[in-house]
Amino acid sequence: MAISYSLTSLSKTLNPSLHKPSTICNLLKTPHKTHLTPTLNLLKPPPLSRLFTTHIAKFKPKSKSNLIPIRCLFTGIVEEMGRVQYLGSAADGGFTMKILSKTVLEDVNLGDSITVNGTCLTVTDFDTQSAEFTVGLSPETLRITSLVELEPGSVVNLERALKPSTRMGGHFVQGHVDGTGEIVGKEREGDSLWVTVKTSPELLRYIVPKGFIAVDGTSLTVVKVFDDEGCFNFMLVDYTQQNVVIPLKKIGQKVNLEVDILGKYVERILSSGFVNPIKSS
Repeated sequence: MAISYSLTSLSKTLNPSLHKPSTICNLLKTPHKTHLTPTLNLLKPPPLSRLFTTHIAKFKPKSKSNLIPIRCLFTGIVEEMGRVQYLGSAADGGFTMKILSKTVLEDVNLGDSITVNGTCLTVTDFDTQSAEFTVGLSPETLRITSLVELEPGSVVNLERALKPSTRMGGHFVQGHVDGTGEIVGKEREGDSLWVTVKTSPELLRYIVPKGFIAVDGTSLTVVKVFDDEGCFNFMLVDYTQQNVVIPLKKIGQKVNLEVDILGKYVERILSSGFVNPIKSS
């Protein structure tokens, strides 16, 4: 159920200029004394994008002590496109998203991992009768990914975590979004579609021609990298265009990016000096 707030609190949320810049992130923290009071459901909750500063997130390699363990794995082969039913505040004060779907609910259980536009999220509730499931969202997830731009009616890519018996059709995708990119070009060639994405130098260093990349959770092959422009491109065949959300996005919209993890492991090994002992032996 959507939660609305008192007119005073809502007007402050709708008008960021009433806040000092330093207080934007404070909206993500639980206050000692809440000023949000439930009222009649007459006002539409503001979009989450108003609560978060959106930008192309810079990727910073994690230190050894902060490496995220791999608890689940995906292929980047989108199983279906779901539709966002609700995205906003939860009753417990956090953030939640409800998605209408069908295929990914066939064997779903509470606690399962499902990628939503390439972001690994945990199923907190589901209803097979109404064909929908709910996932929780952390403030950090909304800052780093493009999920904050979604709204009711938005279409999203969905994929369940791999099983040992699953055919590996794409590449190793963790669902740990490294940052976002911006669509800066779309051009048709026959029934195929060229897409050009601009991203930060910190991410571009891991993107190579003919290499893998996950764009909104879709496993794709990079065609060219344009270092001077800070861009890379890829091509979508007609079948892929019909089954993923990327062609539905307009120039200027953001996409979630996850670079090939193998490149990060190689960089880690080389920077640790582990290669020298191997050469000497």
